[in-house]
Amino acid sequence: MTAPLDGVLVADFSRVLAGPMAAMTLADLGATVVKVERPGVGDESRAWGPPWTARSSAYYECANRSKYSVALDLADPQDRARAITLASRADVVVENYRPGSLARFGLDYASVSALNPRAVYCSMTGFGDDAGRDRPGYDFLVQAVGGLMSITGDVDGEPTKVGVAVVDVLTGKDAVIGILAALAARATTGRGQHVQVELLSSLLGGLVNQAAGFLATGVPPGRMGNRHPSVVPYQTLRCSDGPLAVACGNDGQFERLVGVLGRPELANDPRFTSNSDRVAHRDELIPALELRTATLPAAKWEALLSSAGVPAGLVGDVGNAIARADGFGLAPTLDLGDGEVRQIRHPVRYSDSAVGTAVRPPGVGEHDALVHAWLDGDDDAVLPRRSV
Repeated sequence: MTAPLDGVLVADFSRVLAGPMAAMTLADLGATVVKVERPGVGDESRAWGPPWTARSSAYYECANRSKYSVALDLADPQDRARAITLASRADVVVENYRPGSLARFGLDYASVSALNPRAVYCSMTGFGDDAGRDRPGYDFLVQAVGGLMSITGDVDGEPTKVGVAVVDVLTGKDAVIGILAALAARATTGRGQHVQVELLSSLLGGLVNQAAGFLATGVPPGRMGNRHPSVVPYQTLRCSDGPLAVACGNDGQFERLVGVLGRPELANDPRFTSNSDRVAHRDELIPALELRTATLPAAKWEALLSSAGVPAGLVGDVGNAIARADGFGLAPTLDLGDGEVRQIRHPVRYSDSAVGTAVRPPGVGEHDALVHAWLDGDDDAVLPRRSV
């Protein structure tokens, strides 16, 4: 089977997380990705540890497998010429520089598209290229100003960030969607285009029902801890040894829940008959459920409820999550060989397309000699993709 993006060349001028993650996803799909890094120091996330790996940090390596690394100083005329050559040959260019800053190097969209009209050029910013152009785009900052922190955390607690750089992740995935859409359009038009994604726009798109609720009412949602604003019970319940996550999305699941708990009469109580009733009487229902869940350990309730078709699960840590995914047959990790640290695999599986065998993330400028020779030589020279 052939990888979906076999033969596609990506010039990755991005760093930290959103851009590198988008470019790595393209590498997972078979593209040849050349990552341009600053000589000596490379991508700043290489220094974001602990934890550390043999070459850099786990943070850097989570988003940079299966790439070539070439160190280019864009202020140096020879290196700048190489960077322009790379962009002129690329099918896709990914960058997350401050808006307008690449123009002085001849690497902005206008300059690249003039040399390479087929290039799909993806720019990633925090707040766009207009009034927000000079604001730095960091995930934590966007979680704050974008409203995510205002709906995360305990009701009476401090606004809280999500425990992972979720805005960068959303933006990276949006970038891949945009790039693939532009490549599909190019197959018809023969021309590339400028794909623009912003951290703030991706976050707002990811707020889904919470943003829709504000637009419908004009009232900003607030923090509810583990509770759901529109579905009950859809939260953690107290068990004898800790919390259990229960997610009843319909009346049938609620009926089965209270049956397993030994309180079947609650399903016919007019306060709890429908989801809207349960939302209105949440403060009466949850204590009644916890009187029963507190009598047994969470694992026991998970087994009983899952067997009855009630969505329920232990609140585990990341290690538990990987182990459970493995137990479900999802094969969640990749072995990169040679004693390398395992990584989480590409999350999509395909019936008729191959995903390349991942190759370890590169050291800074690890492929300088090979990439320089390719850029300085014959235009018809081929740079093999790293994932095979």
